[in-house]
Amino acid sequence: MSTRGTCAGNRSGGRWNYGSRARSRHRGWWGVLLALGACQSGPDAWADLVVLNGTVITVDDTGSRAEAFAVRGDKFIAVGPTSEIRRWVGESTKVIDAEGHTITPGFIDAHMHPRPTYPEASPLATVDLRPAGVGSMADLIDALAAKAALVPEGQWIRGVRYEDTKLGRHPTGADLDLASNRHPIYITHSSGHLGVANSFVLRAAGITRDTPDPLGGAFDRADDGAPNGVCRELAYRVLRQAVPEAPITKEDEVEGIQRTLRQFAATGITTVVDAGGSPEKLRLFRAAVGPGSPVRVVMMVLSEHLDEFQAGGLGTGFGDSWVKVGPIKAHHGNSLSGRTAWLFEPYDMLNPATGERDYYGIPPDQTQSGLDSLIFTIHEAGFQVGVHSNGDREITMLLDAFEKALTRLPRSDHRHRIEHASVVSPAILQRVKELELVLVLHSYVYEHGDKMEAFGANRWGMMHTNRLALDMGIPVAGNSDYGVSAAIPMLRIQSLVTRTSAEGNVYGPEQRISPEEAIRVWTMGSAYSVFEEDIKGSIVVGKLADFVVLSSDPTAVPVDEIKDITVRMTVVGGRIVYEGN
Repeated sequence: MSTRGTCAGNRSGGRWNYGSRARSRHRGWWGVLLALGACQSGPDAWADLVVLNGTVITVDDTGSRAEAFAVRGDKFIAVGPTSEIRRWVGESTKVIDAEGHTITPGFIDAHMHPRPTYPEASPLATVDLRPAGVGSMADLIDALAAKAALVPEGQWIRGVRYEDTKLGRHPTGADLDLASNRHPIYITHSSGHLGVANSFVLRAAGITRDTPDPLGGAFDRADDGAPNGVCRELAYRVLRQAVPEAPITKEDEVEGIQRTLRQFAATGITTVVDAGGSPEKLRLFRAAVGPGSPVRVVMMVLSEHLDEFQAGGLGTGFGDSWVKVGPIKAHHGNSLSGRTAWLFEPYDMLNPATGERDYYGIPPDQTQSGLDSLIFTIHEAGFQVGVHSNGDREITMLLDAFEKALTRLPRSDHRHRIEHASVVSPAILQRVKELELVLVLHSYVYEHGDKMEAFGANRWGMMHTNRLALDMGIPVAGNSDYGVSAAIPMLRIQSLVTRTSAEGNVYGPEQRISPEEAIRVWTMGSAYSVFEEDIKGSIVVGKLADFVVLSSDPTAVPVDEIKDITVRMTVVGGRIVYEGN
């Protein structure tokens, strides 16, 4: 792929470079241009950026493809064949020859948890415990000990994304003590719904064998009843205030979030939906994200901040094209990968408490009446609602709450969302359709398919039901749930297409979707989920010029090679924010 001037190629060392093309007259015509009333008679009609000779997957209403497009300012102004788009090139136009590479709309991650990223040596940095670098309990202890050597005693050490299935078991507080018992250490499971604390944290929090399990959570215990450090669901909240956090400046946070967004841009993501923020986090995003940013942000608001946002006159859709307020985020239920989601039928695993196959997960911490009240309050306030819910038993309660709210106060085009909706039934999906809800479904079979084993093979076909939902006409949004799984759209798309784990096991093949459908889910589907389908999600005239150049066509390569496709370029608002090789 190259960039070039008008008459002769202009290349340098195999890297893309940018030339300009002079043209004395512009007389080209095209249907879209006529619709715009364009008259190519001078510099005002020229494009700022033109991309030629590509394979453009437009994701428009007809599923058409194109070769080229033109951008002025931050929007697409023409899409069509190279022969027509050339006519938009003026003396100051930046021209990119895509050389046949595939171009898609920028990917929109509709549910993730972006957090500031810091240099590895910084005390603010968490320890990455993913299996790629931590394959054994000894590796995990060594990684935490190495961090402890960098951090003053008494300051937090946090680790993230450990995998019990890869380690053989969950670590315990005694394991973490081997890394350090002079630092508070807390590590989080890849699910984000359980973690492990060392003895320093348990002592500081006053957790003993006499401490009861909190509502909606549980402490794993040794044979003598003493907590062993593993904290499930809401049990971790007891620990949060046990040890003061290390101070962090706003400058550190801004730099950290910008570093994280640059990482996302390198994977082709152009918009992220933060699945739970606060007024303070909104201020952070507004300071870190704006013209020139590599990624746009939509921030879901945690339900406990509803009153603050209402008082400030901030509702769903407040903001601009760079930072915007999205749904109010509520929780009802627990975790799929943590095996705590509440089910109608027992898990295909032994109950850790009884040793019997009588484990249904952990019930939510809300009653039906409490949930009804919460959903109606958010709905009545005019916000879009997004609710974390995984198990079919949890989801049924949630559907009841949505139905009551919409019956009591009908509202068209509300687009209320269920985040994850991991275990469902045909009856549940029918209610989702009737209530006009949006499903934000998991796509992490590649990394986490082995977690589905605990649910039993009879349920795999009704987990992450992308195929059935799409066939029923239910809107579906694409997401990584980062840091539960990698924020890499090509990997996520492959997972939707193959339903195959890294180990080669297939889970629920009947829910596979095509690469074309998966791309649409990750673009237009995600845009629709946050009321942005009119400005994002497809390469059509008038929309924001957010697009990605890929090394190969995801719809043409063998499906198990989609994850190997690399990002050659990411463009946001007509400006290049990432260039690969």
